[in-house]
Amino acid sequence: MSAAARFDLKMDPDEKIIVAKAAALMGTTMAGFVRAAAKEKAQDLLQREMRVSLTPRDFELFTKALDSAFKPNPALKEALSQARRRVRRA
Repeated sequence: MSAAARFDLKMDPDEKIIVAKAAALMGTTMAGFVRAAAKEKAQDLLQREMRVSLTPRDFELFTKALDSAFKPNPALKEALSQARRRVRRA
């Protein structure tokens, strides 16, 4: 059994009344309601931030870049050349 982590929260009286009413409607405690609401909001935010959104124009450019042949630029060619000189293979 894992130990529960503690999180204290202070709210003003009006906020407490709203949360208490919502918790009662859901048939849960205030702590349970706040825990579930905070987890849901956090998951939504994390999912949204992990997504990459592109405009239709940017998506078209991106897919064209993926579909086209790769051509290393001079900076990449130089970096690879330096790496080959520095790395010794057994």
